[in-house]
Amino acid sequence: MSDLAEVPRGNAVAEVGQMVSSDGRNRRAAETRRKVIEAAKAMITETSVAPTVVGVAKRADVSVRSVFQHFGDVESLFVTVVDSVGKDLVVPPDTSDSLPLTDRVDSFARNMAQLYEQIIPLRVAAGQFVNHPGLIERGLVLQKSLRDATFRVFEHEFAALDAGAKENLADAIGVALSLDSWIVLRRQYNLGFERAVATWRLTLGALLAHPVMQVAAA
Repeated sequence: MSDLAEVPRGNAVAEVGQMVSSDGRNRRAAETRRKVIEAAKAMITETSVAPTVVGVAKRADVSVRSVFQHFGDVESLFVTVVDSVGKDLVVPPDTSDSLPLTDRVDSFARNMAQLYEQIIPLRVAAGQFVNHPGLIERGLVLQKSLRDATFRVFEHEFAALDAGAKENLADAIGVALSLDSWIVLRRQYNLGFERAVATWRLTLGALLAHPVMQVAAA
C-alpha cells in the first residue's frame, strides 16, 4: 500500500486535526475582519461620520470584542478603512500632455474632481482623526501625487519658469485643486458636480495665465 493511502495514526492524527482547526480559525478571523471593514465603509458612505466601534460591531453582526481584537482601537480601524477605500477607487485615465492647454485644464480638473468625489465621505468623517500619523502620511502621498501630475500635464508651461516660480505655481495649484477645496465647493457651497468642475477649470486656467507666466514666456 502506498504511503499516500496510509491512514495517519497517533501524533499524525493530532497534527492534521490541529492544521484543520487552525485553518478554520484563520478563515473565520479573515471573514470577521472583512465584515468589520465593509460595515465601517458602508456607514461612512451613508453618513460621512466616523462610526463607533459599537455601531460597526452591530452592523457587521460581530461582537465589540472581535472588533478590538482585530483593530485595537477605532483609529486603527479608520486607517484600515482608508486603505481599503483607496484600493477600490476608480482612477480616471491620465490627461495627455499633448493636448491643447484648454483641453488639458478641463481634463485635469475633471479627473481630480472624479477622484475626490469618491472619497468626500471618508475625508469628512476623518475630521476627528486628522492628526493621526497614518492619515497624515496618506494625505501627504495624495498631495505628492497631485503635484507630480501637475508638473507632468503642464510640463510645457512649467518649462518657461525659473525654479522659484515653478514651486510657487505648483503650490497654488495644489491648494486650489485640493481635496479640501473640493469639499468646500460640494458640501459648503452646495455646488453641483459640473458647476464645481467649472469653478476649478476657471481657477486652474487663471493660475496658468497669471502674469508671471506671461513674463516668463516673453
